[in-house]
Amino acid sequence: MNARFDDTPLDPGRRRFLRGSAAGSTGLIIAFSVPLVGRRALAAAAPDAALPPPNAFLHIAPDDRVTVVLAHSEMGQGIWTSLPMLLAEELECDWSMVRAEHAPAAPVYASPMFHIQMTGGSTTTMSEFDRYREVGALARTQLVAAAARRFGVAPGACRVERGVVIAGEQRARFGELSSAAAQLPLPSAAVALKPRQDWTLIGKPTPRLDTAAKITGRAAFGLDARPAGVRVALVARAPVFGAKLRHFDAGAARKMPGVDAVVEVPTGVAVIGAHFWAAKTGRDALKLDWDLGPGAHFDSAAELAQYRKLARTPGSPAAMRGEAARALAAARSPIAAEYSVPYLAHATMEPLNCTVELGADHCRVTTGTQFQTGDQASAARILGFNLGQVQIVTAFLGGGFGRRANPVSDFVSEAVQVAKAARAAGHTAPVKVVWTREDDMHGGWYRPQFVHRMQAVLGSDGLPTAFTDRIVGQSIMAGTPFGAGMIKNGIDPVSVEGVVGSPYLEATPAYAVELHSPAAPVPVLWWRSVGNTHTAFAMESFIDELAHAAGRDPLEYRRALLGKAGAKRHLAVLERAAELFGWTKPLPPGHARGVAVHASFGSYVAQVAEVSLVDGKPRVHRVTCAVDCGIAVNPETIRAQMEGAIVFGLSAALYGAITIKDGRVQQDNFDTYPPLRMDAMPRIEVAIIDSGEKPGGIGEPGTPPIAPAVANALFVLTGKRLRDLPFQLA
Repeated sequence: MNARFDDTPLDPGRRRFLRGSAAGSTGLIIAFSVPLVGRRALAAAAPDAALPPPNAFLHIAPDDRVTVVLAHSEMGQGIWTSLPMLLAEELECDWSMVRAEHAPAAPVYASPMFHIQMTGGSTTTMSEFDRYREVGALARTQLVAAAARRFGVAPGACRVERGVVIAGEQRARFGELSSAAAQLPLPSAAVALKPRQDWTLIGKPTPRLDTAAKITGRAAFGLDARPAGVRVALVARAPVFGAKLRHFDAGAARKMPGVDAVVEVPTGVAVIGAHFWAAKTGRDALKLDWDLGPGAHFDSAAELAQYRKLARTPGSPAAMRGEAARALAAARSPIAAEYSVPYLAHATMEPLNCTVELGADHCRVTTGTQFQTGDQASAARILGFNLGQVQIVTAFLGGGFGRRANPVSDFVSEAVQVAKAARAAGHTAPVKVVWTREDDMHGGWYRPQFVHRMQAVLGSDGLPTAFTDRIVGQSIMAGTPFGAGMIKNGIDPVSVEGVVGSPYLEATPAYAVELHSPAAPVPVLWWRSVGNTHTAFAMESFIDELAHAAGRDPLEYRRALLGKAGAKRHLAVLERAAELFGWTKPLPPGHARGVAVHASFGSYVAQVAEVSLVDGKPRVHRVTCAVDCGIAVNPETIRAQMEGAIVFGLSAALYGAITIKDGRVQQDNFDTYPPLRMDAMPRIEVAIIDSGEKPGGIGEPGTPPIAPAVANALFVLTGKRLRDLPFQLA
């Protein structure tokens, strides 16, 4: 199991966790820690020795089981398999003996890139590629040294094959050697890593380690947490953003069968019951009086109209070269276009949930989270505990997409508040706070609404000589712990990523990118591929418009611009996606193709979409996708992530919009906020280009190109430019 979901008494001690992870057996633990100053320290010890707090660790049990404890969360992206692959490559163990576990929350599990324990930004593999291989190599070195002593030979006389050390006719399994290896001093010199030509696991399609558990239902998600005596709570939250509770009447709620308690918490009123239905019916019976405040006047359509006006006024400079504004003013007929994207919900398949077991001096929180450091700190602050008194048990996540990496730990903080209030009222049982789908949809933290106003002047060759983009949208980073370090001169880099640094700008003599970041009462958050969700749509749609204005083929036009910018990796994926599609081959009548290429999170993705109209609505039949994410650790996972990202992006492009009227979200469930259905699923072909570069991200880069690729195909089909998402042809 990846985490305890039973009624085992809570012991917050680190030593107990280490013993439990090692299945209570002796063996070799290789632990490694990366202090924030960047110095790497590696250590090996027996389980009962004084261990340094590990960032992640490897345990080899006497029965040859290899356990890798991961500081990162598995939410479907495949790191439960890819990170153990890195370690196993160097360890040279028997892959069938490898398993993984989620780590507890502690500062030493911080990401080397973010310096906090979290999973996001498609950074897991790129940040851990060297560390996991190094710890595998170190473990192998120790095991070989132990075997050499046993065999009476030099370590150089030994070789390793699938978890067995061999010297001549002598053989010893890793499990036999683990305890002895743990007693040996560490090598004084850095361990050597295998050259790429000797890799036997990295780069090979490898079945996922979590597949069987998920298929059979054994995998433990947050909703599966059932400690002894657990009660279920639902919270009645503010109907509009910023509303305050005046008072409430819980008389009817307390009379509902199965209701145990009704308690007030900072976010509203929680009804605690014996099961979900008791809490749900009790919540429905509450009488609530809210002071709605100014948020009741918010309207997303009015905000969009204001954004469009703002986009016609100068903003804060984000990037510039030359005199783009002067060139536009002097041009006889500059090309201009305006693009907009709406608020979007994360809409994970597993709604938010969090289980809290609260004692007098300890707390265990079980949930699917992307943000262990923040969740632990928030819980400790609410309870007046130190960090060591709060244990975070990370479950499998039924989707994250950024929602479970909340900068204020909203759903975890709320659950801790409910448990605290319940305990104060005399109820000491564990409490599981569950959000309904409607709660999740109305609960805030959306991808922000954005507007781009783009203009360009074309030269005699049809390529742009001047380009401007005025971007308007709410800052995601403002007000978060990351804002102070990231926002410079009024520019949130997340709002402009994908435009600033684009190779299209590098190929343009004069350009200017400006930003407006108006405040709004709507809580906003990173959403799969973050700023690239809107910048790729605007940029790739506008480049397509420029190609048609120049009378040039959109694929050839991109080739020219990317070639001028020296963007070799962009060009490589563009060419491969077009080749895979058969760009010049005729299509069935009533079908059209569109193309887009975009780089994000260190990876490069191009997509070609084949589209038709069915009953007047877009139908995507086929998508070819080429991706260069550097070294491809597990091609099986990469293909799956590209397919999933395309479906995610198509859902948003065709249907996705959160609209707010009189301060209230208009969408409730998947009937009014629909994902792509199975009968609308296109055929997807994925080509992986191994450029040999260092690994890039893979969980998010497949989402940005799909919306512009479809929009560009729809223009060919209908002659109409669709500049607003989701697509509306009527």
